[in-house]
Amino acid sequence: MSDTTQGVQVRSGPQALRAGIELLSSMRFAISLLTVICIASVIGTVLKQHEPAVNYVNQFGPFWAELFAAIQLNAVYSAWWFLLILAFLVVSTSLCIARNTPKILVDLKVYKENIREQSLKAFHHKAQAELGGPAEVEARRIGTLLAGGGWKVRLQQRDAAQGAGWMVAAKAGAANKIGYIAAHSAIVLICLGGLFDGDLIVRAQMLLGGKTPYAGSGLISEVKPEHRLSERNPTFRGNLVVAEGTQSSTAILSQSDGVLLQELPFAIELKKFIVEHYSTGMPKLFASEIVIHDKETGAKTPARIEVNHPASYKGVEIYQSSFDDGGSHLKLRAMPMVAGAKPFDIEGTVGGSTELVGKGGATGGEKLTLEFTALRTINVENLGGAAGATGSGVDVRKVDLRESVESRLGAANKTVTKKELRNVGPSVTYKLRDAAGQAREFHNYMLPVDTGDGVPVFLLGVRENPADPFRYLRVPADDQSSMDGFMRLHAALGDPAAREQAVRRYVAQAVEASRPELAEQLTQSALRALALFAGSNGPEGKKVGGLPAISDFMEANVPEAERARAGEVLVRILNGALFELAQLTRERAGLKPLEQSDQTQTFMTQAVLSLSDAQIYPAPLVFELKDFTQVQASVFQVARAPGKNIVYLGCALLILGVFAMLYVRERRVWVWVAPRGEQSHALMALSTNRKTMDGDREFVQLADKLIGARPH
Repeated sequence: MSDTTQGVQVRSGPQALRAGIELLSSMRFAISLLTVICIASVIGTVLKQHEPAVNYVNQFGPFWAELFAAIQLNAVYSAWWFLLILAFLVVSTSLCIARNTPKILVDLKVYKENIREQSLKAFHHKAQAELGGPAEVEARRIGTLLAGGGWKVRLQQRDAAQGAGWMVAAKAGAANKIGYIAAHSAIVLICLGGLFDGDLIVRAQMLLGGKTPYAGSGLISEVKPEHRLSERNPTFRGNLVVAEGTQSSTAILSQSDGVLLQELPFAIELKKFIVEHYSTGMPKLFASEIVIHDKETGAKTPARIEVNHPASYKGVEIYQSSFDDGGSHLKLRAMPMVAGAKPFDIEGTVGGSTELVGKGGATGGEKLTLEFTALRTINVENLGGAAGATGSGVDVRKVDLRESVESRLGAANKTVTKKELRNVGPSVTYKLRDAAGQAREFHNYMLPVDTGDGVPVFLLGVRENPADPFRYLRVPADDQSSMDGFMRLHAALGDPAAREQAVRRYVAQAVEASRPELAEQLTQSALRALALFAGSNGPEGKKVGGLPAISDFMEANVPEAERARAGEVLVRILNGALFELAQLTRERAGLKPLEQSDQTQTFMTQAVLSLSDAQIYPAPLVFELKDFTQVQASVFQVARAPGKNIVYLGCALLILGVFAMLYVRERRVWVWVAPRGEQSHALMALSTNRKTMDGDREFVQLADKLIGARPH
């Protein structure tokens, strides 16, 4: 290691230049740069990189999102300042190596046999003893013993002018200093490899070659040449999305202000995508069976790519990154949530969109765009988690649907503590975007789910922005396991004529014909209750209905002392009228009436709650997934990384260098053998670069072995 943290001392030139070179080549500057790189790497690990700008706004707010973009914390490893720090670190460490390597190499050749006897007496480890033989014989014996122990030995005979005698100088552990060179060289190599495989080459092409990021949208084939990089680009790392049955030869390189298109010397055709799941719904294996089509020769090379098992072709590594939807075909049924509208069917593909103006009369002339976002064929959810768990209820890997269902639009929460993982079937995610560009996201399950409420329910999720969890409207499944029964009841609730007919039926069953005055009073009360429950526009234009409207009416018109009893009566009237309304809808649909049973009662109880919650459902339409044809896509990461081998070499040198510096001790031994008549006197000393207990023990052993003395 270096004995000083100072840098190269330049003797001539301006003071500012000499100070700059000294700082740049100093150890303290290199350590400072390493510290900054470590902090930046932590930020780059914690903060998701290369996310869409809206994600940062949703998660951190507009101020921090703008700050992250300004200093490129959303793309740390390709930021200009990060690359500049790497370059400075390369220069600084190289100067440090250049400053110390000559001294280290000279030191490796020197035995320091000219050391004086008096100097040996100043060492921490020293010993002396009387030897039985002549000085030359004893010196050669000691040298032979040291050489046999792996030491490099040099003998020096001194004349009377220097103090007659023999100096035995030996050294071991020279790898410690070689480790210094190796470790510092490793830092340079790793940084150079990072620069080569980073965005440095791409940025150079943008600066000198006229390449600019593409910030628009459209087909890849329509992108102009100034946004494309050549197949001969020496280094790049990008993503490639290939749907089953298709092929692609253009990778996407994300930039802070758009994307660059990287042409590949081959095309990747995805024959089949394979995914297997754990019981939790988390993928345990996803693999791609591909065919690589060489553009130059037309050769076809089949390959299978799995996570941690990439394929390589013409110097380009192909990694399995993730998977996505490749444009699955969806068939949806639009169910109106407003009075007077009719249901209709619609088809589309994931990633596509369609306008809904005039369809079914549900939009009221408002322009709405339906965007097909995602299809999930497997949703393994936790339907038995305790209340209070956190999560989104969307990601199958989070298995936390219970909490999202319980934080739904309305009341009647129920909680359990048992964990229960269950595949609840396919689901569809879509967005409804208005003419102003504002969108809500919806997540609807295809099949009814048993959430422990006694009747299976269809889960209709909604959220205002991607950072929020979905809130779910629970729609009870009818005796045909469909939403039709509830939707007919919902439509009839918005029809005054149907409400009046249902009330007449209810009153006819509840009151004897001989009591017309009571029948009329009950009729007015039931009509009033249904009208309140059906909802109406409030003073601010906001619709007020459902159970909250009933509660508000009671608080405004019934004395507090009588509210409990009056509430029970009013709810009983409401339930009876709604049951007759449900019977009326089944009669109009040509179905047999509902039977008086516990199952019917459970259905009607959930239906009342769902009708109340539906008052605040923020969309005029609900889209039910009726059928789908899944098309999967594989997301590959393609990389040409010439710096990879440099980094590997640097890592190997770093391991060897650190090992040598930590576990190899540099030691030097001197034994001065001076004649004493027919005998001789030995003075021995040992020097080591680190004071350790191992060093103490080694000196004791050497002193006993070489001169038969105990250290003092």
